[in-house]
Amino acid sequence: MINNAPVETLPELLRQRAKEAPDKPFLFFKDQVWTRKELDLASDALAQKLRDLKIKTGERAALILPNGPEFIVHFFGILKAGGIAVPINTALKEDEISFILKDSGASVLLIGSEHKASLNPFQNIPALKTVLSVPIGEKKDFWLKLVPAPNFSLPDSATLIYTSGTTGFPKGAELTHRNYLFDVEKFVAATQMNESDRFLCFLPLFHVNAQVVTLLSPLYCGGAMVLMDKFSPKEFFETLSSRQATAFSGVPSVYSVLLGIPESANYDLSSLRFCICGAAPMPVEIFERFEKKFNAYILEGYGLSEGTCVSSINPPPPQKRKIGSIGLSLKNQEMKILDANGRELPRGETGEIAVKGENVMKGYWNNPEATLKTIRNGWLYTGDLGYQDQDGFFFIVGRSKEMIIRGGENIYPKEVEEALYRHPAILEAAVIGLPNERWGEEVAAFVVLKEGQGLNAKDIREFIKDKIADYKIPRRIEIVRSLPKTATGKIQKLKLRAETMSREKLK
Repeated sequence: MINNAPVETLPELLRQRAKEAPDKPFLFFKDQVWTRKELDLASDALAQKLRDLKIKTGERAALILPNGPEFIVHFFGILKAGGIAVPINTALKEDEISFILKDSGASVLLIGSEHKASLNPFQNIPALKTVLSVPIGEKKDFWLKLVPAPNFSLPDSATLIYTSGTTGFPKGAELTHRNYLFDVEKFVAATQMNESDRFLCFLPLFHVNAQVVTLLSPLYCGGAMVLMDKFSPKEFFETLSSRQATAFSGVPSVYSVLLGIPESANYDLSSLRFCICGAAPMPVEIFERFEKKFNAYILEGYGLSEGTCVSSINPPPPQKRKIGSIGLSLKNQEMKILDANGRELPRGETGEIAVKGENVMKGYWNNPEATLKTIRNGWLYTGDLGYQDQDGFFFIVGRSKEMIIRGGENIYPKEVEEALYRHPAILEAAVIGLPNERWGEEVAAFVVLKEGQGLNAKDIREFIKDKIADYKIPRRIEIVRSLPKTATGKIQKLKLRAETMSREKLK
């Protein structure tokens, strides 16, 4: 039985789980199996090493590490040493990394050995006093250096999670230990996760989704995690089958890709119990096909880094859920639909989604102006548009900055994308608004076809003309080989729009 005695920090959670069942496996990664005790001891050793390097309580320690035991050991090690972890996207370039290091004031940088060539440019950043190359792929014994368990004072802040910065420079969402523990506790309760669950993780651990849903939630409920270094469809099925994973979390594009892999029939996937979908609305067509093929239910949810990942989710069967909805607000967290003046709208009307609760960030690091714009009277204004139906379920219709206004008509990209995804030859679709002299904006669709499929713009228009109003039908349809995405696989519509407009100017 797990011990549900309240804890105040994430290191306390790991320590508690290690004491109650030290030899129970928690982490499966390739051919490695780590017990709770081993992770606790290894992160103790790393914490002691950081304190030996004179890291002080509340100082920021950045980490640029790929998915693997090294990330988890260093994540907990930083927190145990009293530091604030700053996970950085491993795909970022030198200038982008330098900005985050300078903005966060990180005094320590822990960087994977495969990035060793990238070390020199960061040596001249004023606050950065220590840069360490972390060996990747060492055997487990390398990390198990037994040292006395550290007992350092910890700040209330745990991490700075830098947003993607699609509308300018990235901002660091300052998340506390309490933010994480609240979100994890409510997520586990809402999804009914238990000790028998093994959560498969292929999302990058520098992202809050992977941290909350696939690392901390299994730890909290007494389960385990199965970690992949990256998403690979064929390796996904092999890993899920061999490790008997019961759940995973992915964005809609992942589900679409998995549906197209015929080799899935060669594996025993009977252990799969449920799946989490977030980051973007899931097309209903893909939702229904996936559940039917893999005999596992999908729980679609919603959240953002500033809210520590999860704010709403559909309840699991046999409770009522609604396909196409982002579900119900987490328990003890409020969620409303507000108009432009901050007034709550009646059910059924579309407005901005706002959330309030113990999972809302402290604010943006060193950016009080941005914080005041985003958090007002305790409410986190998400920038997402949605509505709540009469049963209390929330639905998202898109980002406020993605909404297309054509000739005075509001067009939500999700509605057009839903129609496109119903075509069996379409793998991915992204709908954006482009400037138009006559209409203000015009609807443009960018479509990726499934392998071996032939389709043109005329075929697509013909297919959707009886599914959506004429003014919503894209006047511009492009068949493309791929769409720009974030590290978690979320389609970057603002980047797609910027790239398209840049090409237009060059013509």
